[in-house]
Amino acid sequence: ILAEFRQLVAQGYKEITLLGQNVNSYGKGLEEQVDFSDLLNLLCTVPGDYHIRFMTSHPRDASEKLFDTMAQYPKIAKQLHLPFQSGSSRVLKAMNRHYDRETYLQKVEYAKKVMPELVLTSDVIVGFPGETYEEFQDTLSLVKEVGATSLFTFIYSPREGTPAAKMDDPVSHKEKARWMAELLALQEQISAEQMQLHRGETFKCFVSGKGKLGDNYVAARTDGNLIIEFEGDDSLIGSFQNVKVIEPLTYVLRGELERN
Repeated sequence: ILAEFRQLVAQGYKEITLLGQNVNSYGKGLEEQVDFSDLLNLLCTVPGDYHIRFMTSHPRDASEKLFDTMAQYPKIAKQLHLPFQSGSSRVLKAMNRHYDRETYLQKVEYAKKVMPELVLTSDVIVGFPGETYEEFQDTLSLVKEVGATSLFTFIYSPREGTPAAKMDDPVSHKEKARWMAELLALQEQISAEQMQLHRGETFKCFVSGKGKLGDNYVAARTDGNLIIEFEGDDSLIGSFQNVKVIEPLTYVLRGELERN
């Protein structure tokens, strides 16, 4: 990993993402005593101008050591995708997730304490077999408490060969769809509120490609993986630029390039 990382930096890559199903479980079973935090620490010793991102993290292995490492290095993006899936501890146990609601909230609280600028995203499954509407309300309350910038949301669908596929599932898909609509409406409100907090802020952004707000717009990503579009020449693509937010939209920020 370190050798490939060095090669990518030498080739001029600016955004490097470590991918894994449970990426922060890295190191389990290795002869060498190294965990994911140690790996990040090692990668950050490589000289160069780049950002490191990683996904997807499992709350079970998201430790204070990991959050401290993220906070320590400017090269590690202050972005965390930490799926909670459900706000009900009973449902989480049925999902075999190895954490409960309280544990998840404690982890998020610590991560935000050491990284106040952290941008948090998550995954939610609606309508897991046996989930009641009251338990779904626990998910809504967790969504409010966590205040994630965005969610990836799914209505449960059975997968053959899994224990969940054999569980009783009395709630209809139509009812689950109503729950989903309620969740999406809440998250859209939260996302808009989160974006408004960035009005007037200036971010060092990686300009990643053409924008969608107009023919003369380019798109950039903040350290927290928020998208800012601003008027600019295509020659900026592939570089880091300072961009000021002038208009927060629901899922994208409109900005302007700050000239030195």
